[in-house]
Amino acid sequence: MEAYANVLLYAIPFFLALVVIEAIYGWAIGNQTLRSMDTISSLSSGSTNTLKNIMSLTVIVISYEWLEGHIALMELEATWPVYIIAFITIDFEGYCGHLLNHKVNYFWNEHVVHHSSEEYNLPCALRQSVSNIFGVYAIFLVPAALLGVPPEVIAVISPIHLFMQFWYHTRHIPKLGFLEHIIVTPSIHRVHHAINPEYIDKNMGQIFSIWDKLFGTFQEELDDVPPVYGVKKPAETWNPIIINFQHVWRIILDSWRATNWLDKFRVWFKPTGWRPLDVAEKYPIDIIEDPYTMKKFDTQASSSLHIWSWIQYTLSLVFMILMLMNFAILGMQNIVLIGTFLFVTIYSYTTLMDRSPHALWIETLKSLGGLYIIYFSGDWFDINTLIPFGSYIVGGYLLASVLIVGYFVLIEFKEEAKIAIA
Repeated sequence: MEAYANVLLYAIPFFLALVVIEAIYGWAIGNQTLRSMDTISSLSSGSTNTLKNIMSLTVIVISYEWLEGHIALMELEATWPVYIIAFITIDFEGYCGHLLNHKVNYFWNEHVVHHSSEEYNLPCALRQSVSNIFGVYAIFLVPAALLGVPPEVIAVISPIHLFMQFWYHTRHIPKLGFLEHIIVTPSIHRVHHAINPEYIDKNMGQIFSIWDKLFGTFQEELDDVPPVYGVKKPAETWNPIIINFQHVWRIILDSWRATNWLDKFRVWFKPTGWRPLDVAEKYPIDIIEDPYTMKKFDTQASSSLHIWSWIQYTLSLVFMILMLMNFAILGMQNIVLIGTFLFVTIYSYTTLMDRSPHALWIETLKSLGGLYIIYFSGDWFDINTLIPFGSYIVGGYLLASVLIVGYFVLIEFKEEAKIAIA
């Protein structure tokens, strides 16, 4: 895990630099594909996924190491041809797992956050799940396990394979000629993120496009059908943690409300979107029937709220980077404490972005927790060794944040509501 933390210290600035370049390019050509609140939500989702991985909040039901140890027919050395084999098998696993996410109700909950943005841009790529609590996808690595590909090779290739999926989340790169027949390109993946009837549930490939063509899930981007992005049951929130669990909450409610005991069980494993008939009739849920008339989710936000939201995201990122820099000396208990603090921080400021009054008590709870840590430890996880009076700076931020959020909730939002009524 320490090695993973070190990789993130290089990956995070690299990804953020590309996001800035995309934003500048979009502004320069007059075709900006980033919206402020949507972008903060996407970047914050990336942070929650990173924290979840660092805190090891996944129960590995089936591990590749166990598979390889039990079913390998041969032993392979970690040579470059083996790395190529591993990359291909991981890509096949990715295709199969991706298909499962789109086709089964429960597993859609583990993937819906990635599709929840109604924009398509590089920050959208960072909308990764925190709800994939049970690790089962290693079952699709059976081909690699049978060949005896060493687990350490899989461990090296997996993050590389994941990071290679970042670049094609953009609208600024057109079709790429012959490459469209070999790899997943921005054009191919734009189709995947679209909810147009022609495009829905197509192009599940992650690096190679061959799997979609082999299994009949390929669809090219059509010149006369511009993709409309999002999900058919819009998230209607900027809070990435809520987005991660919206779908499973609907399944829980459907299971509870169903009168047929078989429906209570099978609602979890039926095709995505399936609902018991009696529940669907009594508790209808609006879905987007015509993507071309869809109105993108947005919230009224003053310039000051935009600025404060960016400050909150930036500070949460700084806290996370400091945690990664000191990962080896902090210990897992402190990692969990900081991670929990950051989860609450992200939940708080994205709740404020939703203009919810609940943001004030959440922010107060977060700040009290942070001040408690500083008071009883005399420091903020050794920040004083890096920054003189660092714990006082953190304490000052915690107090100021409650006052600022209180201003938005108790003054600005109420004044805007009065104006809207008038």
